[in-house]
Amino acid sequence: MISEASLFQVEATEWKLPSSRKVAIVCLILTETSLFSIFVVAYLFYLGKSMTGPTPREVLELPVFSTICLISSSITIMLAESAFKNKRERLFKFLWLLTIVLAAIFLSMTALEWHTLIYERGLTISTNLFGTTFYSLVGLHASHVIVGLCLLLLAFMFSLTGSLAQMNRERIQMISWYWHFVDAVWVVVFTVVYVIGR
Repeated sequence: MISEASLFQVEATEWKLPSSRKVAIVCLILTETSLFSIFVVAYLFYLGKSMTGPTPREVLELPVFSTICLISSSITIMLAESAFKNKRERLFKFLWLLTIVLAAIFLSMTALEWHTLIYERGLTISTNLFGTTFYSLVGLHASHVIVGLCLLLLAFMFSLTGSLAQMNRERIQMISWYWHFVDAVWVVVFTVVYVIGR
């Protein structure tokens, strides 16, 4: 015969459905990973096949500073998430704001790079195959950074009004996961475009 204590242990160890938010963000990340993979493969496939210039070597410079900013933002958002979990509101706000600033710097540097490429070096999306694949891949990533930045700003505004309660911890975690994904994708894009592609 099964005792009440045994029944309680069985019930306590029963499998629970994962959070719908976590499932959704994992599905989104997997889908976006597939999309980025297609763009990366296309970039590599067409690399060096442009019949006219300019070539990557002639116009691209390593975006070292912007890359450092974006990678650093992964650290700041991880620390912010930890601060939120431990109910350290001031520290959370500071680190979250720092993440926003780093993301904004990255986007500003990307815009500056594009301005230089278009107006000073004559590389547009229709110049050649390199221009088409470059702006498509880097632009796709930049659009994801913009979405992430909007989410970061929204959460920060809620934190300023005091509307970001501990019950929203999972939402903060989901934004953090998305942001880590965006940063990881940049490592791939940086390697393919600015290291291998040059």
